[in-house]
Amino acid sequence: MKKPFLLLLTFFSVLFSLSSAGAQGTDSIPKMKTYRVGIFAPLYLDSVFSATGNFRYSQGMPKFITPAIDFVNGVQLGLDSLKLDSVNIEAYIYDTRSYKEPLSALIKNNKLNKLDLLIGPVRDLDFKLLADLALARNIPFISAAYPNDGGISNNPFTVILNSTLKAHCEAIYSFLLQDHGTDQIFLCRQKGTQEDRVASYFKAINEQDGKPLLNIQTLNFDTLISTGLIKRKLDSNRSSIIIGGSLDEVFAVKLAKACHGIPDNYPLTLIGMPNWDNFKSFFRKGDLAEFPVYFTTPYYNNKTDEYSRMLMNAYSKKLKGRPSDMAFKGFECAQLFVNLLIKHPQDFMSHINDKNFKVFSDYKFKPVVAKTDDEIPDYFENKHLNFIKIYNGKTSKAW
Repeated sequence: MKKPFLLLLTFFSVLFSLSSAGAQGTDSIPKMKTYRVGIFAPLYLDSVFSATGNFRYSQGMPKFITPAIDFVNGVQLGLDSLKLDSVNIEAYIYDTRSYKEPLSALIKNNKLNKLDLLIGPVRDLDFKLLADLALARNIPFISAAYPNDGGISNNPFTVILNSTLKAHCEAIYSFLLQDHGTDQIFLCRQKGTQEDRVASYFKAINEQDGKPLLNIQTLNFDTLISTGLIKRKLDSNRSSIIIGGSLDEVFAVKLAKACHGIPDNYPLTLIGMPNWDNFKSFFRKGDLAEFPVYFTTPYYNNKTDEYSRMLMNAYSKKLKGRPSDMAFKGFECAQLFVNLLIKHPQDFMSHINDKNFKVFSDYKFKPVVAKTDDEIPDYFENKHLNFIKIYNGKTSKAW
């Protein structure tokens, strides 16, 4: 399953080298300490290339593999820009969608036992397999993009960068408690499993002592969401907070348009879920003119810092394009966590909140324990979330 390291992505083609790549030569200086990093991504190489090595897609790169390729490209550029002193890094790229050597087979055959650090934008079974491997070998696993805990427990070697939905609800609630405790607060939702989860998170957070701390009213909608229905619940003498408690795009857009129609003499703030930044309607200037929509995200980068310029310049020079968000994530993972591994090889997990190697994001990793009497964390999760404002088709940091 170990695949050649992805070196170049253009709109029309992909070029692979013949061996796994490291940031420096692997054995040129035997006395140098070597750290081995495994990068795991769903590249689908067995699907996009034939047995003879021919690319199967005549129309260009299929979209379903682009995020993983961008992540790996970002990782490579991050490794290339590391400033190493008397240490050696070997980086191995693994295709988690390989038919010939699936991840489960690599683990079973002990082919990953020499790795010191696991990094990857993996999900579902691959996430669980890598988390279990990290726990068995006492090495860190950095989950780079999956906003889920995968059902793992008692695993203090797993680090979740992309905060879970529960963490987003906690951040919204904390903001309301601190700054809007006396305002009208409405949780707007429709029927659905995800909506039930969101509602349950807010209920559990709000009723930790058995009774609600904030007066959060739930408004249930079917297909009709109108300005009139919402306005009848509001008080023009009080500020109101609307929480869009759904990850569904159709619902989110309907709710936003209904709130957009509320008269200005009814002070109102709309806060959505973390995936609302992917909804195109919020970025069309004419749809929600002069009306802000807020959401939370662990990633915020205005791309004006030194590292961002470094990545964009290298990406343009080597790959003839602009880096996507996944490329930024890959670059950050390589820079931040490989540097932490070099600096703290014996107690990496004790230093995951060190700020010395900050790249783009302000991470705050905290242990998550489902059962209050457990002493071992189920995992570590990034709890630093930014409030972002979408306004007239542009985003900016709000709080």
